[in-house]
Amino acid sequence: MTEALRAGAADVLVVVGVAVMSIGVYGLLRMPDVYTQLHASSKTVVFGVIAILAAAAIVADERTSAYRALLIAAFLLLTTPVAAHSVARAAHLRQESMTSPEAGDEGADAP
Repeated sequence: MTEALRAGAADVLVVVGVAVMSIGVYGLLRMPDVYTQLHASSKTVVFGVIAILAAAAIVADERTSAYRALLIAAFLLLTTPVAAHSVARAAHLRQESMTSPEAGDEGADAP
């Protein structure tokens, strides 16, 4: 792959990553309750950061830099759902209300 093609692909991935994260920020500001805000922010930020890390892996000069970017992406894929679940559980235990129109609390009966 030529250097110009690699740089162009990396530029496209960075723009896509920033656009996806911007959509997540918009969702965070626009959504009505903590649960939907959490969903909007966690999903979009993970995919945005992974696109930026893919760009970093494409233009990396050393092999270790590409491996480092892949390890960071794997770490994000493993830890973000756990963190989102912890925040949602804490909100549920504090009895935060769901204000979405179609919201249903399926965990209301759970301890």
